[in-house]
Amino acid sequence: MDINVLELLLIFGARVLDVSCGTFRILLLVRGRKLTASLLGFVEVGLYMTILAIVLGGKSLEIPQLLAYCAGFATGNYMGIFLEERLLRRYVLLEIIADVSEESYDLIRRLRGEGFGTTVLIGQGKGGVRHIVKVICPAREVAAVQQLIGPKFFCFISDVKGVWGGYFRMKRR
Repeated sequence: MDINVLELLLIFGARVLDVSCGTFRILLLVRGRKLTASLLGFVEVGLYMTILAIVLGGKSLEIPQLLAYCAGFATGNYMGIFLEERLLRRYVLLEIIADVSEESYDLIRRLRGEGFGTTVLIGQGKGGVRHIVKVICPAREVAAVQQLIGPKFFCFISDVKGVWGGYFRMKRR
């Protein structure tokens, strides 16, 4: 059995790249980045299948079969996050940091007017007193809240492990 060190290094490097893609793809999926995760999954499984073919005997892969396998894997990633969005009730916490101003009071009124439970705290930032506006909502409603917030205010989103009590917007028909 001849040991080709260069081939071993190439297999090792390709596998490191493949697993790194997989780890990053999972993180993208958790953040709801369906299309990017799916495209990365296509590349990931293409690398994996190519490495596997080399390791299992140096056979060449048929391109149509490889593309079909990669496309199936990528589509499965997309469908998985699509199903998660539709079937699971996932909540997020949006925290909006704003100057205490008429604009922030207007934002609070708009959020409440659209039916979002909104809690307002007063905080101290580098530049002075700030409103900290907290909104817990279903993940699928983040786009609606983002549209209300606009680009003016600082906002970040955190996943919420569980929710009970409180006020939640009723689904509009």
